[in-house]
Amino acid sequence: MLVAAVQTNLFWENSKKNFAHIEQLLKHTNNIDLIVLPEMFPSGFSMNPISISEPENGPTLKWMQALSREKKAVVIGSVAIRREKKFFNSLLWVTPDGKYNCYDKRHLFRMAGENNYYEEGKELMLESVASFKCCPLICYDLRFPVWSRNIKKDQSFKYDVLIYIANWPSPRIDAWTTLLKARAIENQAFVIGVNRVGIDGNNVDYCGESRIFDPKGDRMDKFESNQEQVEIVHLNKSFLEKYRKDFPVHLDADMFKII
Repeated sequence: MLVAAVQTNLFWENSKKNFAHIEQLLKHTNNIDLIVLPEMFPSGFSMNPISISEPENGPTLKWMQALSREKKAVVIGSVAIRREKKFFNSLLWVTPDGKYNCYDKRHLFRMAGENNYYEEGKELMLESVASFKCCPLICYDLRFPVWSRNIKKDQSFKYDVLIYIANWPSPRIDAWTTLLKARAIENQAFVIGVNRVGIDGNNVDYCGESRIFDPKGDRMDKFESNQEQVEIVHLNKSFLEKYRKDFPVHLDADMFKII
């Protein structure tokens, strides 16, 4: 599977500019399976949902559907969604045929007051692309490993690729890169972490440091700090399956249930 991970600056609460900018970054990106955009890419990490939120089938979904259709690739990213007077930081998984699914962010970043403006999600979302099972999550979810635990059940792992999209600030960037690597190792899965760059409307600085790790925890990308770039990486299913077979740590994993 070919993945295009987009590390980009975001224009504060300006979806039209962000759409146009991302289109330009992806202008020469073709023949890929999955495009990964940062958290809240239409607006930046804004606690102003009354102004920036939109219906689930609003302008952002329509733009993502058009991009997915043009690139013949799955496109994912999150947006502030409004449902029945409640707001959600919702990740959209959009396929070239126009279909989509949603994951609402489970762990809301209370240190920025996100829990005061948005509702928490209740369920994981599992989707497939190019024979890979994927589990996409959002930013602060990364700090809670139980939520993302990869359990083998009925001879099949829950997922092959764990994805985190983020607006993760520079002062805590070591936690971001360390935890992404840990999630790859402990879950025996590829991990994709896409973070933004630039300074947002609250003067918060983001240095990117996006990462793609293989199941051994080895880095696969060439992302640079504070640089806008589209990194294309090939994920090898045979490598993943062989590693799981040769080093079957899942056989000794503890079973649990989230309540």
